[in-house]
Amino acid sequence: MTPQALMRRAIALSMEKMQAGSGGPFGAVIARDGEIVAEGWNHVTSANDPTAHAEVVAIRRACTALGRFDLPDCEIYTSCEPCPMCLGAIYWARLGRIWFANDRRDAAAIGFDDEFLYREIPRPLAERSIPTQQMLAEEAHTAFAAWAAKPDKIAY
Repeated sequence: MTPQALMRRAIALSMEKMQAGSGGPFGAVIARDGEIVAEGWNHVTSANDPTAHAEVVAIRRACTALGRFDLPDCEIYTSCEPCPMCLGAIYWARLGRIWFANDRRDAAAIGFDDEFLYREIPRPLAERSIPTQQMLAEEAHTAFAAWAAKPDKIAY
């Protein structure tokens, strides 16, 4: 499939699943060599899962389909510019390229304003809108030390 056809599929998913009551108007397709590996759409309201964004759902399905946790030979086609959470998931999955249709300004115009998160992330912890405080770091370091010493760990 061409990049345009893959994007048209992501856009079609956004419309079809939104109209079916799944969630917001967002769709995503993950492809490898022009072939669809997995599709995802927004399930936030139907699954009561704030992380069920189209991109995250598509990444989970692609990883399951391919039997691995990274997707460097794949590309994502998403009907809207990824939010910070989805962008993080895309980077963790090591996708090779991001294609998007609507941008964050288009999303903000219909009530999906990700700009708040983009502003929140670089703020010092004490200035974030959700109180954030570190505790029991020394106790938690034991798990990190065990991981560092684990000879059979799978790095990611």
